[in-house]
Amino acid sequence: MTQQAIGALPMAHDDGRAHGTSTDETTPAGIGPLATRHASPGGEHASRLALFDLDHTLLLGDSDVLWCDFLMDQGVLARADFAQRNADIEARYKTGAVDAVEFANFYLSTLAGRSPAQWEAMRRQFLRDVIMPRIPQASIDLVASHQRAGDLVVLTTATNRFLTELTAQRLGFAHVIATEPELVDGVFSGATTGVLNMRGGKVTRLHAWLQARGTQLQCFESTGYSDSINDLPLLEAVDHAVVVHADARLAAIAAERGWRSLDLTKGD
Repeated sequence: MTQQAIGALPMAHDDGRAHGTSTDETTPAGIGPLATRHASPGGEHASRLALFDLDHTLLLGDSDVLWCDFLMDQGVLARADFAQRNADIEARYKTGAVDAVEFANFYLSTLAGRSPAQWEAMRRQFLRDVIMPRIPQASIDLVASHQRAGDLVVLTTATNRFLTELTAQRLGFAHVIATEPELVDGVFSGATTGVLNMRGGKVTRLHAWLQARGTQLQCFESTGYSDSINDLPLLEAVDHAVVVHADARLAAIAAERGWRSLDLTKGD
């Protein structure tokens, strides 16, 4: 059996290299771009780094949970068997109590047994019908503002790359660090490969990604955006932490430390 990590779009992998097919080839039929990627005046020599979480930060919802709901609506997953397990994992994630491997493998199990090509039509329907209506204009504008300023802009998400790469493309991201699904003989195994991009793993993966680009975090003035207590290690690693739609535990820490708070549903 041949094991590999996926990479369907030309977005930065952990090694910092582009891979996969062209952006034009992966644009879903009938779905126009949400965001126009702005060329960075600083190019590869940007002095500022902006790091964005996705779920409940730029996206009003959780990609994994929404994917499971979508699959249940489509009859792919049996609601009677799956809904309660999904709700339990989501609740424990929000409190920071769920085991990272359990979390990642639970959601990746929904892909198991099919190839990326076999999932592609459903993935694009999911993007169009479920994800795009949940991306506020303020999220697009915030990402674009960092790009216009010449910052190196990166989406860093605990959700797997297969589910998030099209969302990242719609938001205008050229660089994505995500949890990597494992393929065995071209089929999703239901497991991950490499370091999970979750909690402290986001910091580990960020350092590896920057090292592959020949640089390091200390070379940048860095800003991180997130909603979740699970991202506290990342927010503590950057120069400027910004909480967005913060959960109760993160909101309390942010208030204590004087971190900026945003509500993108209000365009703030």
